[in-house]
Order: sequence, then C-alpha cells, then structure tokens
Amino acid sequence: MTGAPEAVAAADAVVAAVDPSLSSPGVPTSDAVLVTGPWLAGVTSLAAVLRSRLPDVTFVEADELPVGTAPLAVVFAVSAASPVTESDCELLDLAADHTDCVVGVVTKSDVHDDWREVLAADRDLLDAHRPRYARLPWVGAAAAPQSGDPVVDELVDLLRGMLDEPDVLRRNRLRAWESQLDKVIARYRADGDGADRQARVSALRSQREEIRRARRLEKSQRTIALRSQIQQARVQLGYFARNRCASVRGELQEDIASLSRRGLAGFEDGARRRAADVMAEVDEGITTHLTAVAADLHLDAAPAPAQPAPVPEFSAPPLRSRRLETRLMMLLGAGFGLGVAFAVSRLFTGVDPGLAVAGVLAGAAAGLAVTVWVVGIRGLLHDRGVLDRWVVDVTATLRSAAEEAVATRVLAADAALSASLAAEEVAEADAAAGQIAEIDAELREHAAATARAAALRDRRLPGLLRALEAVRAELKDFSRGEFSDASEPNSGRTVGY
Repeated sequence: MTGAPEAVAAADAVVAAVDPSLSSPGVPTSDAVLVTGPWLAGVTSLAAVLRSRLPDVTFVEADELPVGTAPLAVVFAVSAASPVTESDCELLDLAADHTDCVVGVVTKSDVHDDWREVLAADRDLLDAHRPRYARLPWVGAAAAPQSGDPVVDELVDLLRGMLDEPDVLRRNRLRAWESQLDKVIARYRADGDGADRQARVSALRSQREEIRRARRLEKSQRTIALRSQIQQARVQLGYFARNRCASVRGELQEDIASLSRRGLAGFEDGARRRAADVMAEVDEGITTHLTAVAADLHLDAAPAPAQPAPVPEFSAPPLRSRRLETRLMMLLGAGFGLGVAFAVSRLFTGVDPGLAVAGVLAGAAAGLAVTVWVVGIRGLLHDRGVLDRWVVDVTATLRSAAEEAVATRVLAADAALSASLAAEEVAEADAAAGQIAEIDAELREHAAATARAAALRDRRLPGLLRALEAVRAELKDFSRGEFSDASEPNSGRTVGY
C-alpha cells in the first residue's frame, strides 16, 4: 500500500514526541482484511462473497491470520437472529485490538425482517461495552440469501471507501499504539501494586501462620498427652501394686487356714519369697507400662534403675513368746482331761464294779490324751492367729514399699520424658524457625521487588500516560468525520469512521 512507511512514521512520531524511548508498538501488520464473528453468523459465506466482489483485496478468516498480526481492517459479522452477547463483544475486542478500521455487519437480513432493530441493539450494546465502538459503522447484508443475489453492495462500498482512505494505516498504527500503551501501563501498575505477587504473598503469610499455629497446637497437645499418660500410669500402677498385695495377702491367709504344726516352720520363708516375687512383679510392671507410655508419645523411654525395687524388711512372727498362754491352756486342758477321766472311770464302775481299777487307768489315759489334744489345738490356733496378724502387717508394709516404688519410678519417668519432650520441642522449634525464616526472606524479596516495580512505575508512568493521551487525541481527531444516519432512506449504515 502506497504511503505505508510515511503513515507509520507519522503515527510513531506522535508517540516519540512525548517519549523518545518508545519506538514501536511491536505489532506486525498485514494487508489482509479479517472477516470474523461468532458461530453461525455466516462468516465463511460473507468472506467468499467479499473475495469475489473485491478481488484486489485479501480477505482472511481468523484461522488464516498469523497469531499476533494486526489486519488492515476488520469485518465483524453477527447474525440478525439476536443481538450480540458479552462473548461476542470480547471476540471483537480480540480481533480489533490493534486495528482501528472496523465494520459491523448484521448478516442474514433476508430472513429476519427485524434486522434493523437488531442492528440498533448491537450498536447500543457495543457502545456500552467500549466507547471506541460508538463510531463503528454498521450495515445489513445477506451473503447467502435463500433466493436472489447476495446483498452486500453497501458493505462493499463502505469497505472500498474505508480502504481508500489515505489515513487508514496511520489510524491503525495509532490504535496499535493505544492498545500496547494500555497494556504496558496496566502491567506497570500491576507490578507496582504487586498484584501478580499478591497471591504468592498471601499464600506465604498463610503458610507462616499455619506453621506457627501448628507448633502451638502440637506443643500443647504433646504436653497434655504427657501429663495425661503420667497421671494414668500413676493411677494404674498404684492400683496394680495395691491389688497385687491384696491378692498375696488373701493367698497367704488361705494357706494359714490349712496350715499344720509341721508347716509353721517354713511359712515365714515362703511368705518372704512371695513378698520378693510381688516386688519383682511390680517392678517389671512399672518398666513395661512406662516403656509403653514412651512408645505412645514417641519419646525415648526412661532408663530402668540399676537395682530392682528393694524388698522391705519384715520382723519374724512372734510365735514363741506365749508362756502365760501355755500355762493357761495346760490348766484348761487338765480340767478337760480330769473331767473326761472321771467320766470314763464312772462308766467302767457302772458297767462292772470289778473294773474300777481298769476304769481309773482308762480314765487317766483318756484325760491325758484330751488334755494334750486341747493344748495342742489351742496352740496351733494361737499360732495361726499370730501368723494371720503378721501377714496383715507384712502385706501392709509390702503395699507401702510397692506404692513407694511406683511413685518413685513414675516421678523419675516424668522427669525423663519431660526432658526428652523438651529436647524434641527445641529441635522442632528450630526447624519451624528455619521454615519461617525462609518464608520471611521470600516475603522480603517480594516486598523489595514490589518496591522496585513501584519506583519504576512512578518513573515510567507519566511519560506513558502522556503518550497515550497524545495517541487518543489523534484518534479523536480522526473520529470527527461525516455521519449519515442509518434511518435515512435506502441506508443501513453509519458512515464516518
């Protein structure tokens, strides 16, 4: 196209006069006219008709134009079936982003009698969408009518007049400048406000707060869990020790109830062995339970003591200190024996008086036997009673020793587990502090980058805004052209673009 370099240079000079650092909008251009529109708008039929009517002009559809290339003009086709939608407006924005010469076409006017009302609605909707579309020329067309020739004369005349306009290239260049300057200004503002970093900054702050909250929550939960486990261990182990001592007391008392004179000598040693077994069982139970507590809390178990819990010392049962009781029992036994002897002798005498001497001797033997038996039985019962009281005292002492062992071991485990938990808390706190430090460092980097972007925005934005104002002023001068109302007879367009 003749005069293209001069027109482009003239448009670039408008921007360079304001900001010499801006040399080009960086948008490749094409000599083709883009025919585009929403689906079922008849774009392909319209492009085919325009190619036949304007063979010297190159018409392309959207998929035929290289990506990022600005067309010479845009023919935006919409169906007369209904007004444009928001997505249709966005499609026009994309097609005419770097092109000022745009024509709106309402297609299928042959089958829709109300196409003029649809055209007026489309004009109002696009005007409300973007002010630049207020001066957009509109025509009605029928590229593939059901009968007759295509109705595209007004569109062809409008395109021919538009493309013959000497300032087409300059206008397009200025529109490309406006679009690019808008994008650059928006990018500088977004960078200066940190808009692109805001999501990452918000995520980092949320992550930092989550780490702190998780640390506080985990610390509280583990401390509560430790206190709870220690209290449960103290209660359960104390109950175990008391229950074991009570069980041993019952077993020993059952043994005493069936104890004979011969078993008295070995009962004390057996009781002492049972007490030692109980202390060993309690000690083993404490170790097992505290090890399980440490495993549940994922802590190092408290070391077992070097020596097992000591067996308490017990005094011997006072079985031999009963001299007065023995004398009394002998007296009572003699009384029982005398009575038995008298009864036996009378029995013999009553049967046969000649057996009086034999009755006396038999009575004396029976009385002696009863006396010995009564004294022996009373002595055994006495010893059983002494042993029963001794067992009660022994088990009471054993219970105190077992409870002391439980309290001592649990207290030591509490101190050891608390120290282990504190060490782990320190390690986890250091790890969390390291994570927070990394997050803070990244936040500082984002803040510094945003500050640099804000400084660059403040430095570059005034010149860019002045350049944008100059470009828009030029475009506004071009928009002051002739207009013919679409309501004029035989006219469906607004001319003056």
